[in-house]
Amino acid sequence: MAWRALALSKVYQLLEPGPVVLLTTACKGRPNVMTLSWHTMMEFEPPLVGCVVSDRNYSFAALKATRECAISVPERDLAEKVVGCGNTSGRDVDKFAAFGLTAAPASRVSAPLIRECFASLECRVVDTRMVAKYGFFVLEVVAAWADRSRGAPRTLHHRGYGTFMVAGETVRLPSRMP
Repeated sequence: MAWRALALSKVYQLLEPGPVVLLTTACKGRPNVMTLSWHTMMEFEPPLVGCVVSDRNYSFAALKATRECAISVPERDLAEKVVGCGNTSGRDVDKFAAFGLTAAPASRVSAPLIRECFASLECRVVDTRMVAKYGFFVLEVVAAWADRSRGAPRTLHHRGYGTFMVAGETVRLPSRMP
C-alpha cells in the first residue's frame, strides 16, 4: 500500500455524512432554502438529526428564532439547483423563485417542504447547547414524508470543492437490526 499524508483540511471529504439536503426555514413570512451537507443521525426514536448551520448563513437567524425547519432530500436531477442554492444567499435572492423550486405546506412546522424532492422531514430544534460554539443544532423529526413511487433514490453526496458522488448500487447484507 502506498500511504501518503493527507492535508487535514481534506479529512471531511473522507467522512461525508450522508446525502446533500435542502434545509428550509420561514421567518416573518419569508421562506428560505439552503443547501446542507453537514448533518448526522443521532437517535432513532424519536428521530434526532444534528446539523451544522454557520452563523454566516442567512438561515441561521431564522432557525434560531423560529426553532423549526424542514429538511428535503433531492435526487441527482436537482443537482444544479442544489448547488445554485448553496452558492447564493437568501439575504439577496428568493431561492424558490430563482431555482424553480415549489414550496409545499408542511403539516407541523411553518417552514415549507420542497415538492421536487423525494422525501421531506419536518423538524423542531430540541437542543441548542452547541450552537454558539459550533453552529450545531439538534433537531427532532416530528413528521416525515417520502414518495415511494420513485424507487431507489439517486442522492447527491458532497466530496468537497464542487465535487459530488451520486448514490448507486444497493447492497443488502445480513443484519441483526430489525
